[in-house]
Amino acid sequence: MLFRLMLFHNDNGWLECRAKGRITEMGDHKRSMSIRSIVLAAIVCAGVSFSVEILAAQSPAGGAAPKAAGRAPAVPAFQVHETLAQLMKGIFFPSANVIFAAQGTNPADVKPARDPSLATNPLESTYGNWEAVENASLALTEAANLLLLPGRKCSNGLNVPLQNADWPKFVQGLRDAGMAAYKAAQSKNQDNILMAADTMSTACSNCHDKYREKTNPADRCK
Repeated sequence: MLFRLMLFHNDNGWLECRAKGRITEMGDHKRSMSIRSIVLAAIVCAGVSFSVEILAAQSPAGGAAPKAAGRAPAVPAFQVHETLAQLMKGIFFPSANVIFAAQGTNPADVKPARDPSLATNPLESTYGNWEAVENASLALTEAANLLLLPGRKCSNGLNVPLQNADWPKFVQGLRDAGMAAYKAAQSKNQDNILMAADTMSTACSNCHDKYREKTNPADRCK
């Protein structure tokens, strides 16, 4: 028995599947096997027709190709506005001072300002006490990323030495010191803060000794 499966649309627009071929003379055993083959072919044919009809129903009208997914919005480029010195004065210096202040004064004992929402001392603010030390520590840790942005200048006009092998090491040291201070603040233990403050001081000095402590300010960042 020879046959093949054919798919086509009939006059009513329905998809039909037909087995077309011829049956040759064969014994009873072969004839029984052929009948089973025809039945199996009919089942396969019906399944193919049903699947194709579903796909056709789900495709856009007119056979149009599905629209491509829209592009993801472009990520804004990083912008650098501060010099290295301004970045230090704006974030690192005041945040480090909160940590250093916690060495001699237990943050839990600091009274809130008359109007905590306007307090310039973080320890006396709405988010004061040990929470202020936690926030300052995380600010230092996160702000360390800003030290790696290209395009930043030192106060003398030189580029921040991003290309130097020791620069990313100094930045990582600052990150580690910030996280050590954060964990110390979470513990609400001044002994832990003393150790964290020492780590912070060392991290700052490592970089300052190399790039900041110069007799001539023009030699900074070299």
